[in-house]
Amino acid sequence: MITACFPHTVIVMANNRSGPSYDDLSIFLDICRTGGFRATAKRLGLSPSSVSEKVTLLERQIGVPLLTRTTRSVIPTDAGRKLAEQLSPLYDGARAALEDVKSSHDEVRGTLRLNVTGAVMDDILPPIVDRFLRRHPGVRFEFVVEDRLVDALAAGCDAGIRYVEHLAQDMIAVPVGPKYQTAGLAASPDYLARAGIPQHPDELASFSGVRLRYSSGSLVDWEFERDGTQCVASPDARLTVGVDAAQAAIGFARAGHGLIYTFENWLTPHFISGELVPVIRDWWPTFEGPRLYFPSRFMPAPLRAFVDFIRATESA
Repeated sequence: MITACFPHTVIVMANNRSGPSYDDLSIFLDICRTGGFRATAKRLGLSPSSVSEKVTLLERQIGVPLLTRTTRSVIPTDAGRKLAEQLSPLYDGARAALEDVKSSHDEVRGTLRLNVTGAVMDDILPPIVDRFLRRHPGVRFEFVVEDRLVDALAAGCDAGIRYVEHLAQDMIAVPVGPKYQTAGLAASPDYLARAGIPQHPDELASFSGVRLRYSSGSLVDWEFERDGTQCVASPDARLTVGVDAAQAAIGFARAGHGLIYTFENWLTPHFISGELVPVIRDWWPTFEGPRLYFPSRFMPAPLRAFVDFIRATESA
């Protein structure tokens, strides 16, 4: 018997001695997902040399190189990429089947791994997960938080959370959290007293801004809308902060270093405290809230329970 390892799951299968082992194939898949021998070795409790040897044996058995190794990265070859694309759905399906078997009708067990944007981790997702865990104590969560647009499934996650404009067309999407959100503009009373109060988005170019930047390198656009008219402002970026540290950017705005444009729900507590003041509020845009997305097949029991919970919460 041979074991094939998945995140938080072990699958037992009979090994075909004339071909590659399921162990080696699962290790190869994990390397494609983690991007390195050391990461896979650490996650599976193996030594990096052992992981490397297993992949070398697999390549020898198949007869083609599967990974291109450099001192800084491990990248699948074309053959390796094709093999991973074909194997992933099979292994994910087996993992989902095992978790279904482990989960009784009354108690769901297993791990739910979500790839999420940091925008939902501040105040939207935690209370939802808290309520879900109280109902399903046998479920564990793992969150991979990043602003990059990635294929959550290819990254080894069960599902992802993104905004509508960033969703793939072939995915099922379920609203999670507020149906609609608003982007707001704000500044400290001290900054507005020194710089003046803008009345229109066109005036923002002459103001200092605390800008947010995606990991891709592009700045977050300052978009505005009123009565069907849309415009984008680009103020001087006195301070630029990565989106993963948005709360620090808000802190700079509270300290009087410029205007800040971000989610209204993040700004509201500071409006209440008086540390920030809304600016040109009648131009703030409203957009659809985040969505939990996943494929229609190979739905593990924890994900199915989470989707049912979200839908029930939405209709309540």
